[in-house]
Amino acid sequence: MRGWIADVSGATKATSPEMDAARRMQLFQSTNIWIDDAPYVSGGVAENGAFLLLDVPPGDITISFSAPGAPNAKLVLKNIPGNADVFVPAMLLRPGGVALVDPQGVKVRLAARVDKPVATSLTASVAGLTVPVMNTPIAQMVDRHDYPVLPAGFRPLATVK
Repeated sequence: MRGWIADVSGATKATSPEMDAARRMQLFQSTNIWIDDAPYVSGGVAENGAFLLLDVPPGDITISFSAPGAPNAKLVLKNIPGNADVFVPAMLLRPGGVALVDPQGVKVRLAARVDKPVATSLTASVAGLTVPVMNTPIAQMVDRHDYPVLPAGFRPLATVK
């Protein structure tokens, strides 16, 4: 289970990109993540908002986040097959739930001996979104145990060459 937190719903943005980045870093450092009744799950939230959970059990799972402004935000996953890699980019935490900022980026992958990704007959539900379970070449699954790399954040308006 991998992904990242974009922000907390209703958070007051800072006046500059630098101050907002510092605000979000402090927010992410204060965020806790857990799964009830899953004693062998390990992982956490990085200071850039990326999160990683290893050894998440299959089936129906509820991942809880506790962040300032969003206590007990829940990410509900259903019909997750065993050994699946679930990727949830850009979540917005809100009290009691989450919102998917990039629903097209949500992926549920299974390692398989195939040449290219191919859909299985299975589907999973991630925060209420139905997602096809994809058989994915093993070589493309090397990132499943790493924190995800977030897209570049603040960019200057102009660059000098």
